[in-house]
Amino acid sequence: MFTGIVQEVGRLKERDESGMRVEAESTPAQLRIGDSVCVNGACLTVTAKGDDWFSVDTMPETLRRTNLGSLRSGDPVNLEPALTLSTPLGGHITQGHVDATGSLVDAQPEGEAVLMRFSMPQRLARYVVEKGFIAVDGVSLTVVECDEESFLVSVVEYTLEHTNLGSRSPGDPVNLEVDILAKYVERLLLPSVQQEPSA
Repeated sequence: MFTGIVQEVGRLKERDESGMRVEAESTPAQLRIGDSVCVNGACLTVTAKGDDWFSVDTMPETLRRTNLGSLRSGDPVNLEPALTLSTPLGGHITQGHVDATGSLVDAQPEGEAVLMRFSMPQRLARYVVEKGFIAVDGVSLTVVECDEESFLVSVVEYTLEHTNLGSRSPGDPVNLEVDILAKYVERLLLPSVQQEPSA
């Protein structure tokens, strides 16, 4: 599990159909081979590491359901090691199981923050509520408003500077993970609902 609080922005060094290598300053020191690490909101397993890099495997299903398959060498990626019992829970519980991809629709300054609107598949709309949580590329954010096709979040300057959200342009794909609590509530209330698969 993760908290949606990005610890570092790394850079994709290289990628192929079976995996990727990420360069980062501090994250590799926190990882062991076999550990889970969140990359742009997707939970992946560390297969090798060095002082300033680590490698992870990527399954075809993960590449289909996330924006990881569209990354190019040098692209920034949000990194978060797995939650431990001593980790402050500053965001919200996330699993690193991406529900779908959306894209940045628009970004407008508002004071010292930026209002960012993201598109989402209509099937996710039932899980997204005003003042609820959503993870965008692994970043825990609070929904300002939402409709059936998009949602608005207010992103503070610190988050823009310390995640890859500050470099996003309209049209860029992002990974979305809705609040797991909403899915459990739906399942408990409607036992016959078929759940959509996640990456």
